[in-house]
Formats: sequence, C-alpha cells, structure tokens
Amino acid sequence: MTSSPYAQPRVAVPRVAVPAWAWALAVFALFALYLLAQDNGAVLAQAGGVAHEFLHDARHALGVPCH
Repeated sequence: MTSSPYAQPRVAVPRVAVPAWAWALAVFALFALYLLAQDNGAVLAQAGGVAHEFLHDARHALGVPCH
C-alpha cells in the first residue's frame, strides 16, 4: 500500500451535546431580544407605561430606531 506524502489521517470530530436548558435559554434570549427591539407598545400595552418606557430607552441605547 503506497501512501501519498500529502495525505492526512482523518480525525473524527466529536459531537457536542447541547443540554436542554441551553436551548430553553436561547429561546428566552431571542424572545427578550424581540421585546427589546420590536415592541412599540403592542406587546406590553397591558403592562403599563413603565415597562414600555424601559424598553423604549433600551432600544435607543442599542441604536435601534423606533420612531
């Protein structure tokens, strides 16, 4: 059996097991990002003005246009 001087042995890449809590945290983070970036009062209208104003100021701090 001849081998090429350029042949590299194949290395098996191990699979990374992602725990269920990490997926749940990622979904929660995406939802929080949605609230922060997209809410213009439609989602938090029942929560009152304080929550809306908090997210409104946070959008401005991140540079997300909302007006």
